[in-house]
Amino acid sequence: MTAALDAIHSFLPCRTPQRWIENALANQDLMLIDHAHCEKKAASTALSLMYRYVDNPDLLNKMSRLAREELRHFEQVLAIMKKRGVIYDHLTPARYAAGLRQAVRSEDPGRLVDVLIVGAIIEARSCERFAALAPHLDDRLAEFYNSLLKSEARHYRDYLTLAEQAAGESIDGRVAAFLAIEQRLIEEPDTEFRFHSGPVSD
Repeated sequence: MTAALDAIHSFLPCRTPQRWIENALANQDLMLIDHAHCEKKAASTALSLMYRYVDNPDLLNKMSRLAREELRHFEQVLAIMKKRGVIYDHLTPARYAAGLRQAVRSEDPGRLVDVLIVGAIIEARSCERFAALAPHLDDRLAEFYNSLLKSEARHYRDYLTLAEQAAGESIDGRVAAFLAIEQRLIEEPDTEFRFHSGPVSD
């Protein structure tokens, strides 16, 4: 797992700010609620790709597996929340995913390439944050977050591989453009804490 995490650290433009980790530790109930939403949204994204691109067998197989895994993670987060007396409820979304998707092209194949790149970045950041948080959490939650690293790292690689296949050429330029957006979203101050928010000041 160390090699996979090293690859993700090399891929992402920055590490999670220490201030965000402090925010997360001070808002663990909120973190769990938003984490559940993130898992559900990840499954929904995978399913929407399956509905839209029915002629891409590799995508169909990878997204089917990904959706099942994300829904399983969703169930696991809900179980942890239930044991802790945390109520699952609606939350306003972070600006993160919407901020990344603003740069997605409107026509295929560019649209598909960009959506897959965004998926790769979100999965990579999730993996990086699970690893950053785990040493600071109680044993049960640390064990759970560490258990997610392998699948999140694989999801990131699957998304990037599919993006390269869809493009049929180098995607380095598009990846760099989205990573520049991602760095701003991760490092700039945010107004409310979410799993993919920037740091929130008091």
